[in-house]
Amino acid sequence: MDIEGVLAIILIFGGGACIAIAFSPIGRAVADRIRGKSPSTDGGELRAELAEHKDALNQELEAVRHELAELAERMDFAERLLAKNREGQRIGPSQ
Repeated sequence: MDIEGVLAIILIFGGGACIAIAFSPIGRAVADRIRGKSPSTDGGELRAELAEHKDALNQELEAVRHELAELAERMDFAERLLAKNREGQRIGPSQ
C-alpha cells in the first residue's frame, strides 16, 4: 500500500467520523457554544435561581451560627456549675 492509499482511508474514515459527530447532539452543542447561544433559553432565570439558593444557604448558615453560639453559652454555664460544685467539695461542707 502506498502513502496515497493510507491518506485516502484516513480521509474517508476521518471525514465520516467528523460528519457523524457534527450531526450528533454533542456536535450541535459545540456549534451552539461557538455561536454564543446559551444552553438555556434565559440565563437570567438561572442567575435568579442561584441567587435565591445563595440567600437560602446564607440564612441557614446564620441559623447554625446562632445555634452554635447558644450551645457555647450553655456549655460555659455547665462548666461553671461543675467547677463551683467541685470547689465546694474541696473546701468541705459549710458549717
